[in-house]
Amino acid sequence: MKEISVAVIGSGSTYCPELIYGFIEAQDSLKLKKLSLMDIDERKRTIVGNLCVRMLKKAKIDCEVLMTDSLDEALEGADFVLTQIRVGKLPARHLDETIPLKYNLIGQETTGIGGFFKAVRTIPVIGNICKRIEAICPDAWLINFTNPSGIITEYVLNHTNVKCIGLCNVPINMLDDTKEACGEDSDITYLGLNHLSWITSVKKGGKDILPQMIAEGFTPEVMQNIKDDGFSLECLKAVGGLPSSYLQYFYGRNAKLEYLKNEEKSRAQVCMEIEEDLLEMYSDEKLDEKPALLDKRGGHKYSLAAVSLIDAIANDLNTVNVVNIKNNGALDFMDDDDIVEVAAVVGKNGAVPIKTSDFKNRHIIGLMRVIKEYEKFTVKAGIGGCDDDAMNALLLHPLVGDWETGNKCFQEMKQAHKDYLPQFFKQDKN
Repeated sequence: MKEISVAVIGSGSTYCPELIYGFIEAQDSLKLKKLSLMDIDERKRTIVGNLCVRMLKKAKIDCEVLMTDSLDEALEGADFVLTQIRVGKLPARHLDETIPLKYNLIGQETTGIGGFFKAVRTIPVIGNICKRIEAICPDAWLINFTNPSGIITEYVLNHTNVKCIGLCNVPINMLDDTKEACGEDSDITYLGLNHLSWITSVKKGGKDILPQMIAEGFTPEVMQNIKDDGFSLECLKAVGGLPSSYLQYFYGRNAKLEYLKNEEKSRAQVCMEIEEDLLEMYSDEKLDEKPALLDKRGGHKYSLAAVSLIDAIANDLNTVNVVNIKNNGALDFMDDDDIVEVAAVVGKNGAVPIKTSDFKNRHIIGLMRVIKEYEKFTVKAGIGGCDDDAMNALLLHPLVGDWETGNKCFQEMKQAHKDYLPQFFKQDKN
């Protein structure tokens, strides 16, 4: 059994009890020596942290628990650092989701112009966290759940010296749903970028049964935070794969736009209500387990994805996990330094991507390449705060693409998020 110290940055997240549940389930292979819960929001840090302590106590896990607003204090002695931060909190997400609608653009927290602004708000903060990791616990692994996870991981692995693996709960849900339908012995190929991914083959006895599954109407369950408009059979046949839920914003953008424009509440407002309900539940000193309501926040199997990855590294298990890491030849149509979401063998030295040979789906290749260039421009804009880099990103993205509309929306959102975009307003400090 491996003894580890874990720092959770953004521990006021109502997802945090889900993570603790994962550590409780894995206690036969992972022993928590110290758990540091760091958040700048004292109310949420305290309420959520106290529930986490009660959960650990109920499970008879004896570990030191530190609750703090000090990043440096939380990082001291950490073997693993988990980031689950939301810069600007849910009110900033509400702006990401609603301002674009005025310009007939989809507002969404991880893709399109909303996702762009979430990324550029987050990059300076993650950059500071990485500097402190380098100074305080340079051997620690950063497990990043902060969205947009692929873009944040793109920044960390190509612009800092921190050991980082990006993680998302979409792959584990898609793979589990598919295995449930066709058997645990299925050989499934999953690939793409974070929130832009597909299952591209399902082999049984050496035969690819994915075309048959598509013809019979199989699709993985849609994430709780996305309205399910589904994919038509004709669409899936043309694409040649099973897309993740987030591809609904690409393949059915008009329907999604109309739905978002007619909704009484943004998803952020819904999440605010769910969050307050959860915090009220968490405040009950008799509660010592994660409530079922937590699944409605969209974090289903988050704990399993995170803890299984940590277990694989800590105990050198060399198991296969789907993660966001450097491509390093896994997909021959992407650059080696591109962060991709693929299966990898995970052990004490990190994640080694499994090569996908002879992949010829030109639709998937083309869309991945375009969105990767969008992501690279987004990282560049997030670092340097250059409007031209920002607009190059947005002109490439299929959910924006128009100069006049995109630029007007960009300028309004930049002003709306000014407090969290120091890189774009450097001249104001001169």
